[in-house]
Amino acid sequence: MSKVLSILLIEDNLALAKQICRFLEGIGWTIDFADKGKQGIALATANQYDVIILDLNLPDCDGLEVCGQIKQHQQKITPILMLTARDAFEDKAKGFKQGTDDYLTKPCDLRELAMRCEALSRRPQLHHPTVVKKGYLELEERAHSVRWHGKLVKTTKIGFKILHALAMAYPYPVTRSDLMSAVWKGEPPESNALKAHMYNVRKSLEQVSDTPLLTTISNVGYKLQGLEDNV
Repeated sequence: MSKVLSILLIEDNLALAKQICRFLEGIGWTIDFADKGKQGIALATANQYDVIILDLNLPDCDGLEVCGQIKQHQQKITPILMLTARDAFEDKAKGFKQGTDDYLTKPCDLRELAMRCEALSRRPQLHHPTVVKKGYLELEERAHSVRWHGKLVKTTKIGFKILHALAMAYPYPVTRSDLMSAVWKGEPPESNALKAHMYNVRKSLEQVSDTPLLTTISNVGYKLQGLEDNV
């Protein structure tokens, strides 16, 4: 396994959940865990994950409902792998109709589970748009260019990655840790590096907009704002 993945596991079988977490953490991945559907929805919509592993049989709500809620409210497209003992075709059909991206029945080989997660994590990259438009802000990935109302925003390569992560999450905030993960992947920079880059991004945006487009959320991170305003 070459890529470090961030996984959300929603599973009420604590023994199985521990087994999965132990295995995936053993290959270097980071795991968040929820044993109830509502808790899983809250985590999925508040954080960014590479893959969500979801059980269908949850104590407080059906996994199909959880899948639909996550797909409707998540900040970015996150693949969902349904892991369940239900192996009938009808159950699989309902899962795919609700938005699941893959289906694996219990019991399963955890090595296969990991390989499927790694494959799923590549899917958003295959269908990732080269131009991102959020209101009057436009980012062109191939040219690494940013424009606000058609005006070119001067930014560095790191600055572009920061703006791209913020734009993809808009109108929601992005935590500092998620920003650092999006920009530097598995190689965290010096402690003050993000703060310095955020300062430069803010100054670049101020040169093209009379109103603040970037704001700091105390104890959370950063977010873009007012991108639909015609200024």
